[in-house]
Amino acid sequence: MAVEIIMPKLGVDMQEGEIIEWKKQEGDTVAEGDVLLEIMSDKTNMELEAEDSGTLIKITRQAGETVPVTEVIGYIGEAGEVVEEGSSAASDTTVERTTEDLKAAGLEVPSQPTQAAESKQADKEPLADNEFDIVVVGGGPAGYYSAIRAAQLGGKIAIVEKSEFGGTCLNVGCIPTKTYLKNAEILDGLKVAAGRGINLVSTNYTIDMDKTVDFKNSVVKQLTGGVKGLLRANKVTIFNGLATVNPDKTVTIGSETIKGRNIILATGSKVSRINIPGIDSKLVLTSDDILDLREMPKSLVVMGGGVVGIELGLVWASYGVDVTVVEMADRIIPAMDKEISLELQKILTKKGMKIMTSVGVSEIVEANNQLTLKLNNGEELVAEKALLSIGRVPQMSGLENLNLEMERNRIKVNEYQETSIPGIYAPGDVNGTKMLAHAAFRMGEVAAENAIWGNVRKADLRFTPAAVYTHPEVAMVGLTEEQAREKYDNILIGKNSFSGNGRAIASNEAHGFVKVIADTKYHEILGVHIVGPAAAEMINEAATIMETELTVDELLLSIHGHPTFSEVMYEAFADVLGEAIHNPPKRKK
Repeated sequence: MAVEIIMPKLGVDMQEGEIIEWKKQEGDTVAEGDVLLEIMSDKTNMELEAEDSGTLIKITRQAGETVPVTEVIGYIGEAGEVVEEGSSAASDTTVERTTEDLKAAGLEVPSQPTQAAESKQADKEPLADNEFDIVVVGGGPAGYYSAIRAAQLGGKIAIVEKSEFGGTCLNVGCIPTKTYLKNAEILDGLKVAAGRGINLVSTNYTIDMDKTVDFKNSVVKQLTGGVKGLLRANKVTIFNGLATVNPDKTVTIGSETIKGRNIILATGSKVSRINIPGIDSKLVLTSDDILDLREMPKSLVVMGGGVVGIELGLVWASYGVDVTVVEMADRIIPAMDKEISLELQKILTKKGMKIMTSVGVSEIVEANNQLTLKLNNGEELVAEKALLSIGRVPQMSGLENLNLEMERNRIKVNEYQETSIPGIYAPGDVNGTKMLAHAAFRMGEVAAENAIWGNVRKADLRFTPAAVYTHPEVAMVGLTEEQAREKYDNILIGKNSFSGNGRAIASNEAHGFVKVIADTKYHEILGVHIVGPAAAEMINEAATIMETELTVDELLLSIHGHPTFSEVMYEAFADVLGEAIHNPPKRKK
């Protein structure tokens, strides 16, 4: 079937574009990525690349013509294929266009299914009492999102959860750690109170771990209960127990068996472990265990300097525990931009955390109720407790009967979140694509729509933000500087520091900076990286900017409120072009 070539929307204000020159002619063979033509808008010239391979079978608009955005200007198909403008073949292509294609074209993304998908849904036979449109296995972010979205679309939905709804995020991950990190932030505030004129009666304080854990549990209970309430409100049938999923799309929970026309596997992830001597000691805790610790250790070694290890390490360091982080990579949180990572490492070191990089633990010895951790560089560390924090791996319990195609011990899915078995989808941590709760939300939503309507929507995770909730926070979206330099010949970098920001200074939070990476040709935004106050909130603005394809020039037409932390991000964008008002002039090379 022929694929349309359309006039793209290069910016929010673009209404039309002029075709300067076709680089390929009718009958030419085209490979995906080949330059098809050059176009010009009111802002810039650009080359339009082929999104599919085949033959350029028809050019409908010629060089010199000015064409409205999203209008068809040509077709790619099979050699000899004939397509007439306005033909049914062309309209079929439009029906099959995915959300990602619509976004790329600057079109509004529909919230309803295509006509073909509606027809397909209407033609289905009635369901038996123990049969559902979708059975969702797992009640974490991907699972409950899938269930509710599918119910919104009119499906008869069941969800199976073996323990508590909310998954890792609500029970032993994002939310519990944030309650503890808020305590760390409060303690930082106490340290600067006197300098702000707040004279406390006593500077002494103690940490009541029983109250800390109880408060954390109350937060978790409130949120997990909320998830169950939402599922019931959307008339999702809830089953409790471990689900065993079979190739015929039946699901067994204890003595009961139900069947789904489609299955969504949202079983999430579990703590990853390493096989070294002594790792099974009761004094070695996982991130799940440490959140219920009611006695504060005097010393803690954190094995792994990723997001979870650094966040929990900071919590205990703020409580007065002697914390040492051991990381195999050359810096903490190695997936982050290197400059940001090193800045955070410097700040955390000043807060009292000891950080060792390019080293690992080779053996753990328990004696006299304490641990000796032997490092692969010959050094030894002694501590009361150790935290194993080296990441998470997909949870596959109950899926043993399925002969799913795997990739690096993760369920392999396509862009529709569908597995190698048609009608079985696997969004979220279990596919290992992006092990973040908010990425799981989107993947679950997409899986639900595809399971109900047929495969009509792709999961575009390119602009998924990520954050580390330390104090100050760290956040990023897009490419790091290192990744951008590998992909592009030349890039532009803009920065602005919180050290000169009015609100940051007034808040005793004038640490860190914002870094923006852009390409030199179109000033396309490639990545935004923040270390500083409210980074986890500001990065959402950056993600939206990148998703809507605003250029640096277009972003600078906006006005940011004053005094706000986000002014630093605006100034970093301006610095990309050398126009930051609150930066000293850039030296000319």
